[in-house]
Amino acid sequence: MHLALVTDYWLPTLGGVQTAVRALQRSLVAAGHEATVLAPLDARPGRRGPDGPPGTGPGVVALPAARGFRPDGYPFAWSPSRLRTVLRDEFERLGVDVVHTHSEMFAALGAIRAARDLGLPVVHTMHGRIDTYTTSVLPAPAFTVPLLAALHARQVDHRGLHVAPDAAWTSTRARRLMWRVMLAQSRAVDHVLVPSRHFARKLVDQGVDTPVTVLSNGIEADVLARVGEPRVRVPRPGEPLRALWVGRLSPEKRPDVFAEAARLAGDDVVAEAIGDGLARRSLERGGAPVRWRGALPHDDVLAAMARSDVLVSSSLDFDNQPMVLLEAVASGLPVVHCDPDLAEVVPDGGGFASPTPDATGLAAVLSRLRHDPEAVAAASRAVIGARGRVEQRVDDVLAVYRSLAP
Repeated sequence: MHLALVTDYWLPTLGGVQTAVRALQRSLVAAGHEATVLAPLDARPGRRGPDGPPGTGPGVVALPAARGFRPDGYPFAWSPSRLRTVLRDEFERLGVDVVHTHSEMFAALGAIRAARDLGLPVVHTMHGRIDTYTTSVLPAPAFTVPLLAALHARQVDHRGLHVAPDAAWTSTRARRLMWRVMLAQSRAVDHVLVPSRHFARKLVDQGVDTPVTVLSNGIEADVLARVGEPRVRVPRPGEPLRALWVGRLSPEKRPDVFAEAARLAGDDVVAEAIGDGLARRSLERGGAPVRWRGALPHDDVLAAMARSDVLVSSSLDFDNQPMVLLEAVASGLPVVHCDPDLAEVVPDGGGFASPTPDATGLAAVLSRLRHDPEAVAAASRAVIGARGRVEQRVDDVLAVYRSLAP
């Protein structure tokens, strides 16, 4: 089959969606299929992807992007009519059998409309909670969130959808508007894939009746080979715990909570953070004892994991199935987290939940682990034992494709 993977986020920008789509593309190709990524690309001077300048890599098609508007640093696919035309032409040129969208913005919306023009089936992966993301990162969200929802409704029908304010994640008008976006997009496709059970339950509870399959993301075989055989982490007595944070420096990821936890833990922790984003300048000025390293190549991220004792996840009520947690498992790195939903991602015995989701709770866990190296070692052995389950497998997603392909 020839699969079109359409996303509003692509390399060299960093993020879990990019990592997941790249792993899926390469695994589909390794399984003997054709898979093309279609996305807006970061074409600014000096920006390069893994295969050279943006848009020059094999299996990647550049989509039109807006000039001068880059929310959270990402290129913004635009305009809807042009995207629909370009995507329809590309689907015909490539001989696409199934379209698989990976975002809720205009590249994906154009793909849905182009696929419908051509009678092609559409699968959608719901990667994350855009209700939290948009209200955290868009400028002037009181204005931009309703505008975004209205623009979305011009591409995908929102009529008849109702989101009740009876849950924490639907308590505000802005959040309900974004849940309508997710419900409308789910209704507009033929099958919805969700990487985690906890998010799938939320979608079904809010009224999604399109077939939903819980299907984990995975780490591509090449990354597992580069990681090599992971070592069991055993912190050295008397030395601080080496705590690593990896992600987008954006409010919904709560890097400020990690920074404050490092400050509270004091000499018990050596803290390092990899990533870039809207909050970087304020974090660097905050004076917390964290080494802010900015965005790094993937191999450098894996190397940082190899020398760390624990990975810290500070997000709360946002992440679905963070790819960085899967990479931590692949690296034998225990996970400290404060979101109960993320316990689903961490292998049994392979992580530590904070007693409270704030910096005080995280700091308490980090300080305790510094003085309990055997607990860290036991957790490391648990994630190493579960390493095989995070490898990207394509049989299940191919079964979904085949159930829809003519």
